[in-house]
Amino acid sequence: MNEQTQPTTVRVFIALAPPDHAKDELARELRPAYDTYPHMRWNRIEDWHITLAFLGELSVSTVPLLRPPLAGLAAAHQPIRLALRGGGTFDDRVLWSGVDGDLDGLRMLAADVRTVVKSCGVAFEGRPLRPHLTLARARRGDRSSTADIAAGLTEFAGSRWPAERLHLVGSNAGRSTGPIHYRDIESWALGGGS
Repeated sequence: MNEQTQPTTVRVFIALAPPDHAKDELARELRPAYDTYPHMRWNRIEDWHITLAFLGELSVSTVPLLRPPLAGLAAAHQPIRLALRGGGTFDDRVLWSGVDGDLDGLRMLAADVRTVVKSCGVAFEGRPLRPHLTLARARRGDRSSTADIAAGLTEFAGSRWPAERLHLVGSNAGRSTGPIHYRDIESWALGGGS
């Protein structure tokens, strides 16, 4: 008997997502790199996000406990004006775009998110916030592509936009051999907007 069983855990993080026009600006800047470096594992544009807290694998039953406090937190924070700017690499394999704008507001929101998560009894690795948007990963052994692409992003400065929603996101990482896909578990307007 081959029954489909639902996973008992989900990989979870809390993030902000740039609006489509900001993602489009960056995608246009990256278009030559998409053609020049097709062997890179490019993240899907619709999945681009700025992680505030990575919670890792959580029990499916734990996730609903996060919803009310995160909703309250989002309502208490006003939208933050941000922009995508420049680029760089982590460990010579991960290509990212930087984040500019109200970084103090971003850090405060991230700190409050992490406090709320801990108050829900969720233990997670509290890495320092390094505001960025992950674009792609190089394949093992390829140390030059990410640096070359990052160098091409040095002058990139996207237009400012308000981050208006807080997203609780789940991913299928580690569950398939294909690309990682993200899905909103839920999202809330910052400042209690729509």
